[in-house]
Amino acid sequence: MLKIGDKKLINAWAFYDWANSVYSLVISTAVFPIYYSGLTASKGFANADGKITFLGTLWTPTSLYNYALALSFLIVALISPMLSGIADYAGNKKKFLKGFCLLGSVSVMSLFFFTGKETLWVAIVFSILASIGFWGSIVFYNAYLPEVATPEQQDNVSAKGFMMGYLGSIILLIVCLILIETEVFGFYDKQFGSQLSFLLVGLWWIGFAQVTYAKLPNKEKVALPKDNYFKKGLKEIKKVSKELLIHKELKIFLISFFLFSIGVQTIILMAGIFGTILGLETLNLIATILLVQFVGIFGAFLFSRLSNKIGNIKTLKITIVIWGLVCFIGFNLTKDTPNIEMYFYVLGALIGLVMGAIQSLARSTYSKLLPKTEDTTSYFSFYAVTEKIALVVGMVTFGILNSLISIQSSVLALAIFFLAAFISISRIKKTTYVH
Repeated sequence: MLKIGDKKLINAWAFYDWANSVYSLVISTAVFPIYYSGLTASKGFANADGKITFLGTLWTPTSLYNYALALSFLIVALISPMLSGIADYAGNKKKFLKGFCLLGSVSVMSLFFFTGKETLWVAIVFSILASIGFWGSIVFYNAYLPEVATPEQQDNVSAKGFMMGYLGSIILLIVCLILIETEVFGFYDKQFGSQLSFLLVGLWWIGFAQVTYAKLPNKEKVALPKDNYFKKGLKEIKKVSKELLIHKELKIFLISFFLFSIGVQTIILMAGIFGTILGLETLNLIATILLVQFVGIFGAFLFSRLSNKIGNIKTLKITIVIWGLVCFIGFNLTKDTPNIEMYFYVLGALIGLVMGAIQSLARSTYSKLLPKTEDTTSYFSFYAVTEKIALVVGMVTFGILNSLISIQSSVLALAIFFLAAFISISRIKKTTYVH
């Protein structure tokens, strides 16, 4: 078994980002939302008011999709603490990582069969399951960070994962765009090209995950009797909950993480819709998404190195300030803004600069602040639940303000959360390890 800090172990762990980030880019952000919007808007799919029927109820297509994803986040938030408690007790988090990865990749491939009104249920059901698979696997993947890298390595290792994720997802997105937009592979059919893209994402995810599985440690401690699973899981979660309250720095960090995650995750999910409302063409949106990924590689590297020099908290504060700047720029953009495409590219470049940086630094900072424990999965499940609740709060806030005032006001409101996060994280005086 490879020792903590071993390059082979670190590379194998980071490779799961390469494997699963294609879901974030191709399915969550770029190809599937556009495919879904186009198909549900096609003739014969929606009624005269642009609404579609699902489970006997009329929905706007965007609302139905958003509610489906919100349900998946809620399910992950509810089940991950219990599952992580079981995984920590039994030492079998690799099994959970594999299980969620399999669920996610198979569900993504199943989206191939969403072809029209009759198969709308395929889009909704498998979007939910794919999201659960992705976010569920992330809980267990993140929990391995303290087991693969020493505290001194964790900033760079966490950033390496995000950098590999951006690079892998860029490569597959370009392949998917060639499939959809050109005849290079012998056909030109946007719908079928999109369907093939969903198959490629699932195969890429499950295929490259095998590299990670081959090297990650598997420390199974006990075989749990069936009737003890949930009891032991609850016991593990209660223990970790008490420990969280004891460690002041860790508690403050989770509060700050919650606040800036509201802004970060909402902007990531709503950026495409914001661009559409501003009147940007699909190709401009795709170009911006690619720009975000390319700059994200540089940003994750730059800020991980900066954190080595000035510390995690100061570096995180810089990224939070830049996110606040993104909000103010977005607030001032309208359809009538001259050269709106160039402004949106600038916005995309700024988001790319700090998107991977703030997420990788948050992950490594949290890992550093953990007490010496074998219950890493339970701790990271709290981290994951915090992020999911933040996402729900952000989406609800964004939606309410958008419907009552304007989408620009929704963007500006996110700046308030970044300000609160900055104030909160400023209370952390050190990131020395609390073990």
